[in-house]
Amino acid sequence: MPKNPILKLSNLSIGYFHKKKEQIILKNITVSVMDAKFIALVGKNGIGKSTLLRSISRTQPILNGTIKIQDKNSKNLSAVELSKQLSIVLSERIPPSNFTVYEIIALGRQVYTNWIGKLSKKDIQIIKNAIDLCAIKHLKNKKIDELSDGQYQKVLIARAIAQDTAIILLDEPTAHLDIENKIEIFHLLHKLVKTQQKTILISSHEIQLCLKYADDLWILSKNSFIAKPKKTVLEQQLLNQIFSSKHVEFDAEFRLK
Repeated sequence: MPKNPILKLSNLSIGYFHKKKEQIILKNITVSVMDAKFIALVGKNGIGKSTLLRSISRTQPILNGTIKIQDKNSKNLSAVELSKQLSIVLSERIPPSNFTVYEIIALGRQVYTNWIGKLSKKDIQIIKNAIDLCAIKHLKNKKIDELSDGQYQKVLIARAIAQDTAIILLDEPTAHLDIENKIEIFHLLHKLVKTQQKTILISSHEIQLCLKYADDLWILSKNSFIAKPKKTVLEQQLLNQIFSSKHVEFDAEFRLK
């Protein structure tokens, strides 16, 4: 019996409304994700990467088409049902607070707890597993405002793991990190795909890291959406489509070791 796609976008148009008129950023987006994968969403600034992630997470309405998650139309899912299917990690910091790392990660269980938010033994174990996966046990009692940018991103990823969703969306999670922390974050996400069977969809400008760790690439360019396995992207030199300057050229032979 054939299984249903984890995520399926059909004839999707994304954008926004301006003065009650549709402003389409990209249309005819069609792709299916059948298995747990690390997917890198790449393209120039302003091309629509964040808009696509917001559309999939339903924080921004789509203009046309359908989004199905586990064969269910996303628009028909309640907020709670959707939160059990996908989680999202943003690069922006939350407002200053006295929350500890543990408390922030525990918020990932909010969708499963009762109305007073009491954690069960199962919830506590899931939080512990998320902390262990991200190797941040030494940080759990720290205040969230005391963390470095790299530590902060690991905490947000741990919260998404605690939310226990099949899909995790990440919008430029390494934008403000040094190269060591960028690599650590990509390595962690790759591990989640392989060991936890998560589907990771990350928008990023880190082309070398995407090529090292991702299974598939979704390439956004003007009036074009391409979704291909990494091997095909390299063989057909498809990344050249996102470089328009005569001073920039993609070298398929270059690899980050």
